[in-house]
Amino acid sequence: MAPASPRRGEDAAEDERLEAWREFLTAHAVLTDVLAAELQAERGLPLTWYDVLFQLSLAPGGERRMQELAGAVLLSKSGLTRLVSRMEQAGLVERRPCPTDLRGTIAALTPTGTAALRRARPVHLRGIREHFASQLSDDETRALRSAFGKVLEAARLAAGKMIEAVMDSRAV
Repeated sequence: MAPASPRRGEDAAEDERLEAWREFLTAHAVLTDVLAAELQAERGLPLTWYDVLFQLSLAPGGERRMQELAGAVLLSKSGLTRLVSRMEQAGLVERRPCPTDLRGTIAALTPTGTAALRRARPVHLRGIREHFASQLSDDETRALRSAFGKVLEAARLAAGKMIEAVMDSRAV
């Protein structure tokens, strides 16, 4: 039996990485759906709303410019204006003009939004523990954090280079 060629080993490693990518995307989609369903069933709050409330809660004074909020949310970047409009109608957030830039708009948590986040947080954290964290050993958790840290650093660097290239092409 002839030894495996080096190319076959490279193909197998590439296949393994592509399978890891597919499993990552599938796990993300399935877990997001499960967490969304639990939060909706137990607190009547869509996961995308939770994401907005959480991101606002991290900001000083519970408020961010809409442009900053769009960069911070993880689940619903497109359609954020409509999403915030629905949340405003529900009394969870309010919008007002930015005092330092009249073209900008501030989104801010309301007391009702803060209370909704406070009620929803235990449900969401329990879901993360139950469906994600409890499936991993301490070593697996450290390995994931290390791997995702490398991937995020490379992606952010690539994104920065893409933005620079766009800006350079506009300067010509």
